[in-house]
Parts: sequence; C-alpha cells; structure tokens
Amino acid sequence: MKIRDVLHSQVRCSGKKKARWTTLIIIDSQAVKNTCNASIKSKGFCFYKATNGIKRHLAVDSLGFPFFTHCSKANVSDDQGLIEMLSDNIDYLKSKPVNIPKITILLDNGYHPEKITQELKKIYPAIMTKIRFKLSPKPSQVEKKQRGKTGFVPVKARWVIERTNSWMERCKSLTKNLMRTLENATAKINMPFYSTDA
Repeated sequence: MKIRDVLHSQVRCSGKKKARWTTLIIIDSQAVKNTCNASIKSKGFCFYKATNGIKRHLAVDSLGFPFFTHCSKANVSDDQGLIEMLSDNIDYLKSKPVNIPKITILLDNGYHPEKITQELKKIYPAIMTKIRFKLSPKPSQVEKKQRGKTGFVPVKARWVIERTNSWMERCKSLTKNLMRTLENATAKINMPFYSTDA
C-alpha cells in the first residue's frame, strides 16, 4: 500500500494534480474466477456475472489509477463491497482538509447511495461533509439515436474505470485470481498499474 501510494503521488504530480487529494473518485467492481489456489474463505459465487471467485472493488482517480482497492468474495454485493472499501480507508476521508471541495464519488446505476450513506454514517457520522455520491447518467435510447449511436456508448468519466479494468485484464497474473487469500488478492492488484507489464 505504501509503495502504491508513493508511486501514485508521483504520477499525480507529473499530471499537475495534488499528490494526495482528489475531488473525483470513480467506483466499479469486477468479478473474476478463482483458481485452485484460492482458499475456502475467498470463494463465492456471483449470480449476476455467473462467476465463481472473488470480486475486485476499485476506486480510481481521473487518471484511472487506484486510490483504494478491496477484494471480497464474489457473492458480496457492490454496495457492501464499497462500504467495506471506504470503511477500510475512512482515515483518508476523515483527514481531508476543509479547504478542498467535497470528493465526488461517481457510481454506476447498480449502486444505492442512500443505503451506502446510512451504513457509512454508523462508522463516521460526519462522512457526508467530506464526500457526495453521484450516479453516472445512462444515455437513453432517444439520446443515443440523437447522437447517431447504438449499443454500448461510453459515459463521460465512467469510461476511465472501464479502461482501468481493461489494464488489469492485460496483466496475465490478474486474468484470474491466483492468490490464496483476499488480502493477498488485494495486494496483487495494487502494483501492476505502475509497472511496464500492465
């Protein structure tokens, strides 16, 4: 984590952004299959993705690099995975300076901000003074037609985390979960972003 954070700060500074603080975080999850290495404690089945394995929860900045990462069993809901990930990193949110605008956390329509907010307030009652949730707009069929588009249409800002997921899929050791524990799986997804192999 510390190595990732140092490298992330360097990348952000080179992009003329604040090293530690951001005003936009984009959230997504990705279900991946387990290999025989996985322990019983890290096995779960995601019915939505029909995947027997783990779920990777990512929070990336506008560059697509991870601020927070978290791995859970695949059967854990996106809402619960996000709650766990933000809970693990609650000290970051607590320490956000007051002179920096609220952090906008951009979610897709599979998340439920009200439920997430209720659970996070139990951990940190002042959480909503530091962050705000925003659901990413999904283009309607009419809007697609007006723009001359069909099928999947990338949504502004949301495409950044889709690109991050594709970066991981390019890394051979991340196409499946090769790690025995969820903790090791989380550590595994932190480093490839800053290597030439990713």
